[in-house]
Amino acid sequence: MEPAAELAELARQASTCTRCGLAAGRTQVVFGVGDPAAELMFVGEGPGREEDLQGEPFVGKSGRLLDRLLGEELGIDRSRCYIANVVKCRPPDNRDPKADEIAACRPYLDEQLRLIAPTVVVTLGNFATKALLGTESGITSVRGKAYPMDGRHLVPTYHPAAALRSGGVVLAQMRADLIRAKQLLGWS
Repeated sequence: MEPAAELAELARQASTCTRCGLAAGRTQVVFGVGDPAAELMFVGEGPGREEDLQGEPFVGKSGRLLDRLLGEELGIDRSRCYIANVVKCRPPDNRDPKADEIAACRPYLDEQLRLIAPTVVVTLGNFATKALLGTESGITSVRGKAYPMDGRHLVPTYHPAAALRSGGVVLAQMRADLIRAKQLLGWS
């Protein structure tokens, strides 16, 4: 089976998932979106209200900022990358995902990574970074460099919501991290 078909089947399986309590409050599973053969993959925390309603990751204010940065720093739009989250269902009141919820969803994320096989993974925020780096260190201390991860590069950066809240310095650091990802990809 082709990786794109396997990814579609995995999304179908996830659409009825009840592995954790988040399933009870979701409108729909927000599996992921983009090119199933992308060289670049973004992993965020979990769906918010807009994402839960639309079924696509990063479609609210944070998503609009991410889209802008993709164009400005990488010269691409979201169709050239793949975007997913650590948890596929919206946590109530946009609270942080719990460890058991992350663990329940982890097989889906691991399989997305295997099937897409990106060269570079950019983690957006603490939860994605901690999950994929296997660290307890926060984003502030680990961002600013790339890490090897299963034959690929992991570039941690802030969640776009942090840049919306904090502004200038955080946004500039996000831009620098995206340029680092671009360099690792060999994109000019």
